[in-house]
Amino acid sequence: MNTVIFACTQNAGRSQIAAAFFNLLADPTKARAVSAGTQPAERLHAEVLATMKEMGVDLGDAKPQRLTPELAKSAQILVTLGGLPDAPSVADQKREDWPMEDTAGKSAADVEKIRDTTAAMVSDFVNRHGWERPQ
Repeated sequence: MNTVIFACTQNAGRSQIAAAFFNLLADPTKARAVSAGTQPAERLHAEVLATMKEMGVDLGDAKPQRLTPELAKSAQILVTLGGLPDAPSVADQKREDWPMEDTAGKSAADVEKIRDTTAAMVSDFVNRHGWERPQ
């Protein structure tokens, strides 16, 4: 089983969106995703909750969590969203850095664009690794 961590600063938007899409698209017998942040917020951004709900994804129970060295070690791949220079470094761990706008303080329309871009990037990532969910 492969574990992927999607990480951003607050774990209140981008990384939550990415992990949710990953877990919808990936075969759960091959890979799973978790999300975390280096400076977690108290809750997810309201616009993120609303735009994900539009897609049929309820993140109402999701809680931001800290990206600790222990959590980082549990994953084979760390994907940082929007740059994360203070992310823990783990020897032999694959790492990808995806340039991505933060959802904090953005309008619903802007968050929808970030959501859709994230969905496409996650879909490509899942396909590149051969982790597609069986049809």
